Amino acid sequence: MDTASFFLTPDVEKKLTRLYRPDGRTPYPYWHITMRPAGAVNASAREMANYVQFFLSRGSFGGVQLVQGASIERMERPATTLAANEGMVAGYGLSNYTTIEDGFVYHGHNGGVEGGLTEMAYLPDQGLGYIFMINSGNGNAFEGISKLIRGYMTRELKKPAVPALSAIKSDIVRPFVGYVEPAAPRQEILRFLTRILGVSRIALDKGKLVVSPLLGKPQTYVAVSDFLFRRENEPLATLALIPAAAGGPLIQGGGTLRPVPGFVVGLEWCLGVTSLLLMASAAVFAFVWVPRKLLRKLGGAPGLRLRVVPLASILCLGGAVALVMLSTDDLLQRFGRLTFWSGGFFVLTLAFACTAVLGLMVTLRAQTSNVRRGIYLHALLVSLANTTVAAYLTYWGIIGYRSWT
Repeated sequence: MDTASFFLTPDVEKKLTRLYRPDGRTPYPYWHITMRPAGAVNASAREMANYVQFFLSRGSFGGVQLVQGASIERMERPATTLAANEGMVAGYGLSNYTTIEDGFVYHGHNGGVEGGLTEMAYLPDQGLGYIFMINSGNGNAFEGISKLIRGYMTRELKKPAVPALSAIKSDIVRPFVGYVEPAAPRQEILRFLTRILGVSRIALDKGKLVVSPLLGKPQTYVAVSDFLFRRENEPLATLALIPAAAGGPLIQGGGTLRPVPGFVVGLEWCLGVTSLLLMASAAVFAFVWVPRKLLRKLGGAPGLRLRVVPLASILCLGGAVALVMLSTDDLLQRFGRLTFWSGGFFVLTLAFACTAVLGLMVTLRAQTSNVRRGIYLHALLVSLANTTVAAYLTYWGIIGYRSWT
């Protein structure tokens, strides 16, 4: 890798491919990543192909042994996870992880920056590998290219044999049957979402373990040992049961899951869905009463504050969400420092929490006023929904979040 560099040197700048926004025309500015080498390597396709060859040759290149073969094997194998302690060899090693597709076990790594995606993968036993990069953030194109390359590379290869099945021991599996939630999200700031949206249900069905995400397709696993499970057509275990983990049993595979009582899942989903529906109803109701108020058809409207304050709270939350959604293509630029977007999110989330509490206070104090029962009841429920959401977001550190610090 004679020309590769962590830095934007004049020589690198001459050869560098521009990375483009979704419109395909507007380039992104160069991203000076401080956490090298986490995506900061500027290298050519040929140099990256040499890197693939380095792994296939077990640490040697050009006839020179640069790294011991044992070190390469250590990079490819997880050793510090609870699943690894149970004997699972698939997973995240040292910046090198396994993926299984069509029965073949790949090692490597992929990643992306704003406007660029790349993947390096190889089959060590078959001596084949590839690297490709695209100067676009189009995930569908990226996945399509990856599948085409893998399909072509393995078109004449024999799939690895799958290990023999082992009987599932119900006494071992029983503590894990039921609902599980993510216990170690990759991005801690998103835990408030992943712990609810990432819930799955585990069940035993005809001697197989079925993991059914509430939002996704079920996955069926068969046992290869007491604590290790693989998908039916895959050659390696990718799921491990950890019964003796500190704090309670855990499940490790693509992530770490922990059992959670079913009533907790039901309560959280019920409160969440009900709150969002009530907040949405207030926004829809505003399309009725706001024009009438502007046209002076509401009269004195003694319950106007019961409508205005909760609606203002909902609009503040909607504005904060909109700032994030509109920044998906520039999230780091807009939220990595104090800008209109990051500052706006800070202010709007605080305003949401304050107006949610204010709306509930106004509603409770209006019980004896001359307000129609239906309007009052709706205002009370919306205010309770706003306050519930605000309390939840406050607990997880979203209210007043300063992303630039």
